[in-house]
Amino acid sequence: MSQQSAVKTSTLVAISVGTVVTGLLAYAVYFDNKRRNDPEFRKALKKESKRIQRAAKEEAEHQGAEQKKAIRDAVALANEEGFPKDPEEVEAYFMQEVAQGEGMVQKGADNVEAALCFYRALKVYPNPRELINIYDKTVPKPVLDILAEMIAVDTSIPVGGSKTPSESGSAGDLE
Repeated sequence: MSQQSAVKTSTLVAISVGTVVTGLLAYAVYFDNKRRNDPEFRKALKKESKRIQRAAKEEAEHQGAEQKKAIRDAVALANEEGFPKDPEEVEAYFMQEVAQGEGMVQKGADNVEAALCFYRALKVYPNPRELINIYDKTVPKPVLDILAEMIAVDTSIPVGGSKTPSESGSAGDLE
């Protein structure tokens, strides 16, 4: 008797699965036919697609604006807190901030916070351009991009300027 009920249960499951698959296949055929042959349906699909794209674009712009505000606020807060002046304190502060930034990057923490640690280290480093070159090789690109925005916000960091002839590879070196 249990043999018959097991067959009936498996048959019932097979029929149910077959019905669901057939229903999904029928809907896919209906949707494709409607999409190909009904201009109003195509218009509705295009409108919906454009609406979704517009909403995604607005959301991305909003997040970008929020991130820029967070970057400006973080730079302002770091500058308000100040930086050590004593050479020994500067060295310890630099090492602490770099280690903290690297730890945040490895943990996958907030990129703005990680970039802020690298920014603080950059503020006390005697040769910012050299440190930026090191960051280029070691810091992940998303964090580096945020750090670049922080540097752009704070004009007190001397990163520009002309290169010396030996750095730029003058024509005299080529002979």
